[in-house]
Amino acid sequence: MKIKEKIMMDRHGLSKYGPINIVIFGDSVSHGAVVGYIDYENVYWNQLKKRLNRFRDYVPVNMINASIGGTTAKRSLERLERHVLIHEPDLVIVCFGLNDVNGSLEDYLGALGAIFEGCMKRGHDVIFLTPNMLNTYVAEDTPEKDLEYAAKTAAMQIGGRMDSYIYAAIDLAKSMGVSVCDCYSKWKKISETQDVTQLLANRINHPIPEMHELFANALYDIIMGDIENRSEEETTMFQE
Repeated sequence: MKIKEKIMMDRHGLSKYGPINIVIFGDSVSHGAVVGYIDYENVYWNQLKKRLNRFRDYVPVNMINASIGGTTAKRSLERLERHVLIHEPDLVIVCFGLNDVNGSLEDYLGALGAIFEGCMKRGHDVIFLTPNMLNTYVAEDTPEKDLEYAAKTAAMQIGGRMDSYIYAAIDLAKSMGVSVCDCYSKWKKISETQDVTQLLANRINHPIPEMHELFANALYDIIMGDIENRSEEETTMFQE
């Protein structure tokens, strides 16, 4: 049952199928990292939850965050079963790439493919959410301890390495029948008129809280499509 169908369930459907469970599987951005703190209020998946609740609040939406800052798709593959599949999710949102670009493209695509396949074999819907861009230069206010890495990530972004990883991952997802929510291309479009480095809270790879809305809105559009608001009057009062 797709989320846009499940969200319209009545009391009997909710009793039979239970709430909507969405698992988020990714790195620090999905974890909720900004600079020195985790922002679970503004992170994209919480904004997505609020949008789904606004559409119709009768069916509970559980967001299960299985993301860990600093990790990669390859390192996360071994925890797929115990952190993701164990929850029997209606949807798995997969978002890796920001750290994977430091390793080999083969490892990145191999791990992503295994994650996609593992979810689909269990009958779970999957969305590959492409990440934001990296910084394009070393900003003056970059913390001193991060200057060396900021120079490295800027070179990977402006040199095309990040592009090649994300576009290859998109091709892989599409070849496997996985839905793609391509926010990376949205960031690329924004970069034509705005300084995207200033849209990164740590000036390297963590979007400012306001930019998480871009991810949330794009995901909502993928998940809900052109569904009409068919909400019917219901009661949360006890019924025999």
